[in-house]
Amino acid sequence: MNVTITPAKLHGPVTPPPSKSQAHRLIIAAALATGESVLDHVAPSQDILATIRCMEALGASFTWSGSTLAVQGLAMNRPFPTLPHLDCGESGSTLRFLIPIALAVAGGGVFSGQGRLMERPQKPYFDLFDAKGISYTLEHGVLTVQGRLPAGDYPLPGDVSSQFVTGLLYALPLVEGTSRITLTSPLESEGYVAMTRQALHQAGIALDGYTVPGGQHYTPIRGSVEADWSQAGFFYAALGLGNPLDIQGLNLHSKQGDQRIVSFYEQLTGPETGLTLDVSQCPDLVPPLAALAAGCPGKTTHIVGAARLRIKESDRLATTSQVLGALGAQVEELAEGLTIVGKAQFDGGVTVPCHNDHRIAMMAAVAATRCISPITLTGAQCVAKSFPDFWQVYERLGGQIVKSEETL
Repeated sequence: MNVTITPAKLHGPVTPPPSKSQAHRLIIAAALATGESVLDHVAPSQDILATIRCMEALGASFTWSGSTLAVQGLAMNRPFPTLPHLDCGESGSTLRFLIPIALAVAGGGVFSGQGRLMERPQKPYFDLFDAKGISYTLEHGVLTVQGRLPAGDYPLPGDVSSQFVTGLLYALPLVEGTSRITLTSPLESEGYVAMTRQALHQAGIALDGYTVPGGQHYTPIRGSVEADWSQAGFFYAALGLGNPLDIQGLNLHSKQGDQRIVSFYEQLTGPETGLTLDVSQCPDLVPPLAALAAGCPGKTTHIVGAARLRIKESDRLATTSQVLGALGAQVEELAEGLTIVGKAQFDGGVTVPCHNDHRIAMMAAVAATRCISPITLTGAQCVAKSFPDFWQVYERLGGQIVKSEETL
């Protein structure tokens, strides 16, 4: 789908959609419990549907009623005559969370995905599997893992992805014996691990730091998914670019690491003319931060600590730089970040691809409000990965768009 945006101000109240990161964690915890859990305020984005699909393959069942999701937990000792197939779509969280869970529950699984998903590095797991006698093969975009996850010591790097830590924190309580996760490098995106701990606590799982007692049982939960601070980043960027939005419904005491958007917004809209923003704990904020920084005339902003963005749905440092640059912004791509010199307006008047990356599409939509001429985004349906009704919300806020089918 193509979307052509005629520059116009966004205005009015807006509540970000439910947190995808929190929903993943609550759904998995509920699916591992014995009995029924009820989760409110769940949005069926493509990534969330991937997690639900995979937990169904492991034996859980789900029933929707509006935005409420009833979860019947899987039978922990059910036999698996063959390894279950888990189609993770394009969801990195689904894949990395469920690799160790499948080992603990089913003795392994066959994992597939779409887009760049199966190209994302899994070496931290593979190193552990080599040490613990778990077999794995990755051929033609299909990962097969087989074996039983044992209790013991699990050394993990903290600077590749916190998703590996989360996957083990979910799986290790299910094995017999005490395990310990040891971080061999500083943990990045620690807010996501805090969200994991919160969900595990709700499901009755006890942790002692990174020491994980085994033989535990998940208990049913009743919970509600918070509004998403990651998606709020785009509305804060729009606000800073001169769009009078009233951003509502966010939990100011949330464990979500992307709540840092508030302090970044205050810095970018404040008096300082030279800023360095370290995003190592919140890399998903880079696209909206880059759009906002590009529209702050008189400021030079250095975004650092963002090397992990090269292995997202797109090489997000490259695509952020390319798309904003095509619109007329001044953005320099660096090895682990971006340098952005702000200006009052962007030229627009171009057609740019979304690179099959939901955050690039939303970044461009926000930046379009500062363009002189209309822009066209190709592949704009990619927002469905995390924010299926983004374009409807954009129009409701006053955005002027025309949708059309892509032509070859």
